[in-house]
Amino acid sequence: MMKMIEKALGYERIVVKENERALALLNGRFVGILEPGEHLMRNRRKGLVVERHNLVRPEFVSEYRDALVREMPEVAAAHFTEVRTAADEVALVFRDSRLYAVQKPDGHAVFWTAAGPWSVECVNVADTPAVPAKYVKRLKQTALKDTVLAFEVQDGQVGVLYIDGDLVSTLGPGSHLFWQVGSRVSVKLIDTRLQSLEVTGQDVLTRDRVTIRVNVSAEYRVTDPQKAAQSAKDYAETFYRALQLAFRKTIGTRSLDQILEDKVTVDAEAAGTVRSEMAALGIEVGEIALKDVILPGEMREILNQVVAAEKEAEANVIRRREETNATRSLLNTAKVMAENPVMLRLKELEALEKIASKVERLTVHNGTGGLMNEIAKLRD
Repeated sequence: MMKMIEKALGYERIVVKENERALALLNGRFVGILEPGEHLMRNRRKGLVVERHNLVRPEFVSEYRDALVREMPEVAAAHFTEVRTAADEVALVFRDSRLYAVQKPDGHAVFWTAAGPWSVECVNVADTPAVPAKYVKRLKQTALKDTVLAFEVQDGQVGVLYIDGDLVSTLGPGSHLFWQVGSRVSVKLIDTRLQSLEVTGQDVLTRDRVTIRVNVSAEYRVTDPQKAAQSAKDYAETFYRALQLAFRKTIGTRSLDQILEDKVTVDAEAAGTVRSEMAALGIEVGEIALKDVILPGEMREILNQVVAAEKEAEANVIRRREETNATRSLLNTAKVMAENPVMLRLKELEALEKIASKVERLTVHNGTGGLMNEIAKLRD
C-alpha cells in the first residue's frame, strides 16, 4: 500500500548496500551521494538517475567525476580523496599503508575515502627520473611494474645510465628503478672483471709471401666504463679489430724464419700498439700472446724436409767425429803396444780370455806357454 502511495506521489525508494555508494542526479542535475541505507527520492517523469559504485573498486570512475568535483566541492571533499600531480611530480598512493597506485605527472585521480584510509607522497622528478631508494623494494613487490623501468646490475658490472640519449652517470651493483614519465631511460651493462679475447684463424701474408694462419689470445679489463661506452659502440669488437690489425702489420714486415725464431718480439711490438689504442677507450690490456703459427700443408712438408736434412747432416758430422776419435784411439794403442812388449802381452792375454769364454771346451797339450807360442806364431 505504501509503495503504491509513494509511486502515486512520484517517489522512488533507493536502497544502498554497505559496500556501495550511489551518485544521484535528478533531471540532469546533481542531487548528491547516497550512503548505505534506504533513501526516498522524488522521481517524477522518470528524471532520477542513480549511478552505483562498489567500494571493492576504490577509484571513482565516472563520466560525472570532474563535473561533480567542480559543482559540489563540499560533497566531493566529504566522500573523495583527490590526487593531483604537477608536470614534474609523481604521486605514490598508499591504501592502509600499502602502496596501491602511482600517479604520473599531470595526473588526476579520485578515490572513495571510505575505501581507505589513504595517504599520498609526492616525488619530484625534475632532476632525475630515478625512483628513491626507499620506494624501490615496495614497487618491486607490487604489480605496478608498468609505471617504472627496472634494471639489475650484477656484482662485477657497472651500468651506464642514458636519459634521452645522453650519458648521465654510472650505476653500481643492485636494483635500479626509474619512473616512466616520458623520458627515454636506458642502461648499458659493462663487465669490469678480467676477460679474455681470442682472435683465431687469421690468415696473414709474411714479408717473403708465405701465407700463415695465426691465433692470438689477450686479456683485458674495463677501467673507465663511461669512456668505454662513449668512445666505441662495441668496445670488445673494437679491441678485436685492433688486435687483428696490429698483428697483421707486425707479421707482414717479417719473414717466416724471423717469425718462427722469435715470436716474443712479434708479441711485444703488436702488444704495445694495441695497449696504447685501447687505453684511450678506458680499457686496460693485460697479457697478449701469439699462441699458434699454422703453416699451409705444402710449406709444412718443405720445412719438415729441411729440418730432416739439417738433422741428418748433424748426425753425419757427429758420426764422422766419433769415427775419427775411435781411429785416433786405436793408433795411440798400437803405438803403446809397439813400444811396450809387456802391454802387448797383456792384450794377448785379454784376447785369449775372450776367445776362451766363447769356447765350450779347450784342450791344452803343451801347457800355457806352448799355447801362447803357437798363438804368437799364428800372429806372425
